[in-house]
Amino acid sequence: MSLSMPRPLTSQMLVASIDVNDVTHFLLELDALKRVNRRSYVTHTTRRENSAEHSWHLAMACWSIAELFELDVNHEKLLKMALVHDLGEIDAGDTFLFASSRNAAHIEERAGIARLQAERGNGITNLAEIWEEQETGSSKETQLLRVVDRLLPFLLNLNTEGKTWIESDVTRSQVAAALAFIEHSFPVIHDWLTENIEYATHQGWLIDS
Repeated sequence: MSLSMPRPLTSQMLVASIDVNDVTHFLLELDALKRVNRRSYVTHTTRRENSAEHSWHLAMACWSIAELFELDVNHEKLLKMALVHDLGEIDAGDTFLFASSRNAAHIEERAGIARLQAERGNGITNLAEIWEEQETGSSKETQLLRVVDRLLPFLLNLNTEGKTWIESDVTRSQVAAALAFIEHSFPVIHDWLTENIEYATHQGWLIDS
């Protein structure tokens, strides 16, 4: 019995209008996110995580939590927002949660997203729209994304003996304030965070002020 050859993924008409050099250029632009280092350390290592790793972790964590808690969210929308969440950092770099410049970080990030959106090899026509939704929106998906985005660096700090907190002289009150919104959007996670802020303070990882 002979096996039939698989059909091409795209029509010849569509292929004729696309320059694969543009496609691969855009893919390399996305690869640049791997070069953006964050403040958090990867557990069981001495290196910091990069923003591409964080984006993957964020997407997986959002997916798992949404399934486990049976949340009424659009999973496709949620995962897309998680994947584009940090793309603006390719141009703007990462801004530490407790940095004084954080309020202005979105300006450079938004410009970076506009640049990526305009790339000829970008096939995601609503890239900027998805990024804007996760940045300024109020949907259930956006709310969950923000919760998990704050949960993950806290979790890494907790499991690296507060390395980033200690290096940056972070205080208990700073962390509590940054996580306060979670009390209303996801109380059970906020309770866990509050308990572990106490633990981290007692361990000397957070300055008790």
